Amino acid sequence: MHKPEVLFVLTIDTEEEWLWDEEFPEEECSVKNVERLPDFQQACQDMGIRPTYFVDYAVARDKQACETLKSFHQNNHAEIGAHLHPWCNPPFFGKTTEAESHVINLPDEQVEQKLDTLTEIICKNIGASPQSFRSGRWGINGKTLQLLASRGYKVDSSVYPFYKNDFFSCEGAPTYPYWPKVNNALKPGAQRQIMEIPVSAGFNVNNFRLGEKVHNLLASPGISWTKSVGVLWHSHLLRKIYLSPELTDASNMNALIDRCIKNAHPVIHMYLHSSSLIDGATGLLDVDNAFERIITRIRASVNHLEDKANVRFCTISEAAQLLKQAHNSDVIRWQEAG
Repeated sequence: MHKPEVLFVLTIDTEEEWLWDEEFPEEECSVKNVERLPDFQQACQDMGIRPTYFVDYAVARDKQACETLKSFHQNNHAEIGAHLHPWCNPPFFGKTTEAESHVINLPDEQVEQKLDTLTEIICKNIGASPQSFRSGRWGINGKTLQLLASRGYKVDSSVYPFYKNDFFSCEGAPTYPYWPKVNNALKPGAQRQIMEIPVSAGFNVNNFRLGEKVHNLLASPGISWTKSVGVLWHSHLLRKIYLSPELTDASNMNALIDRCIKNAHPVIHMYLHSSSLIDGATGLLDVDNAFERIITRIRASVNHLEDKANVRFCTISEAAQLLKQAHNSDVIRWQEAG
């Protein structure tokens, strides 16, 4: 049986740890989770994975963290990208509110100053010139994309498909790699300076857009009291799934992988936070032996993917370059298939 060709990308938001329901940390940031990265990197290499570490300011200012990440970069075992957390990334403009914790809600001049500071410290302390970016707490707009392109960035990964809250929305965005419009970053456009590679997300049904409509309808204020979303989840009829081992078990990640392959997605993109590699650091993965749980889930889903497809493991910038090299008609076909 013919297997499709897919790229596998694993990205890690490499950042400070704190309980996410508490205040945003500023000057005093703990990055103890980085101590687990050598073991995590080795596990990735054992599976053939070349991860991308999106590094934030708190990590880039830590000497031990930088030595660890520098060794990954110098040995060409991983890519170093940039991750902008407004609350701990100078210059500071006052206390960070919930809305301002999302990069997309900051004034353009603040984003520019913070990005330049972040890029400079990554170059200085890790010896890598980042070409890939993810915003803190997701979300992207055209102005930030233009800023990134002007600073030499080639790929963004700030789109979080099928998600919105009171402060930003990624609903309606493609679930496949695309060239974003300058005036609407959630739509494909004509510019060819910076590519968007969203994380893999969808439903356990082939038609993701139909699944999204049903899910959103049942989650709307007038109907949510029926708890229909939970009923459909427990009955396996409709599940919204993100390809993240800190959120999702291997069985559900495998179900999403199957649907992404069915929909001819050229990239399978898994992600996690480095802070989830230690127990009880964020409240997101509130279990004992979180590190082992994450590695086990990744391995199970990678094995499943290799059974279903011919897999090429690459960093996110390598994936973008490979997609750029493909003929334009192929890119259009991927977009239509998504």
